[in-house]
Amino acid sequence: MSGATGAGDTEAFARQLRELKDRSGLSYGALAKRLHMSTSTLHRYCNGTAVPIEYAPVERLARVCRATPAELVELHRHWILADAARGRRADQVAATDSAQGAGSTDAVGSADAAGSADAVGSADAPETAERADNGSAASHAGSTGENGGPVVVDVPRELARPHRPRRGRTVLIASVAVAAVLGAVVLTVHPLFGDRNATGHRQAAGATAAVTGTADAGTPSAAPSPSATGHRPSASSSPSAVESGGAGKGDGKQGATRPAGGSATGAVPLTVGIRPYVYDSPCSQHFLVDSEPGQVGPPATSEQDAPRWAAAYGAVSSGEQRVALTVQGTGKDTVVLEALHVRVLAKKAPLAWNDYAMGVGCGGGVDTKSFDIGLDDGSPVVAVKNGQRDFPYKVSESDPEVFYVTAHTEAHDVRWDLTLDWSSGSRRGTVHIDDNGTPFRTSAGADRPGYDYPLGGGEWIEREG
Repeated sequence: MSGATGAGDTEAFARQLRELKDRSGLSYGALAKRLHMSTSTLHRYCNGTAVPIEYAPVERLARVCRATPAELVELHRHWILADAARGRRADQVAATDSAQGAGSTDAVGSADAAGSADAVGSADAPETAERADNGSAASHAGSTGENGGPVVVDVPRELARPHRPRRGRTVLIASVAVAAVLGAVVLTVHPLFGDRNATGHRQAAGATAAVTGTADAGTPSAAPSPSATGHRPSASSSPSAVESGGAGKGDGKQGATRPAGGSATGAVPLTVGIRPYVYDSPCSQHFLVDSEPGQVGPPATSEQDAPRWAAAYGAVSSGEQRVALTVQGTGKDTVVLEALHVRVLAKKAPLAWNDYAMGVGCGGGVDTKSFDIGLDDGSPVVAVKNGQRDFPYKVSESDPEVFYVTAHTEAHDVRWDLTLDWSSGSRRGTVHIDDNGTPFRTSAGADRPGYDYPLGGGEWIEREG
């Protein structure tokens, strides 16, 4: 069933790509050229024989084909499921190869054992005869003659052949020694790599959300959960999560599990993947940097490069920040997402830094804003936009949701994060979401010196007006 489900997820993803491509009116060659990929690669994506490792090329394709905000969300959901299906197939292939390898090893081991036994037997046969002959000779040599002297017996040449090396036994002993050495190597090397994650497949590139959570437990489990975090990475970046029982308040330490009624509760049943800088287009993203243009390298023109670029220059989102949340259950049980809240942790005067645009000359982009936060408000809230329906939502392992959140400010430097209320059966809790253990940070950029990096240019140019 899982194989059929995986194939269905991959086909649904490929079908949506084909629909977007056909609607654009572009040929495979023309579209591939715009996406900076080979025509054959685009063919494989659209016919379902390959799934992109990262979501960025998928999003570029969707934008070139003028996908609507709803289509972008649906496409991201299909890619998550197709990527997970690929991970499951890779695990199945690895398991099959391992089983075949074990079978081959058993077969070889049996053959080696049989061969070694035969070799030992054949090697020992003349040795046994030799011992018997020598024993007979010894008995004669040990006897005494009539005059009390030793009896000398002539041993025939064919019985007095030299001792043969025990080749079969040597091979068997060597095999055992090699197996022991290999076992020691495995025991030594394995801890360096650690355990695989619960999904068994790689974690895609992107920012990692540091998430803490508290949960009220229903009926406590009789045994402790297998891990304190108890969740697995989503196809996007994966946060760590903490669940505390309803019998007491959480102590705020990640990885801690506070049992209810003396027993450990289950883990938080969802993951939240974070993309901290969503590009509607390169022109939509501006950063404030406390450096002069000559000290700042070329812009991050793609979304996947933005976190690294921002970290390198200590950059802060200028004016607004678009964040994408990919929320997915960790099991088959449905998790209800009750509400999303914003928390303002600090609000100061805006940064007096330079404003750098990540792109220039862009056409009209697709507005992916589905939830909006006015950070300058006295009590900011998460408000719906562009026809997006409000909470609650439902998610599970096979049915994730993607939310686009845009926070903006015109007068402050704001540090903020999000909280997500959830429930599953009799359990409920709150997940705290930030950017890799630190709050999101957005500062007003109006009236700051601005710089653009023209296409084909090699330096930052001051923005006019």
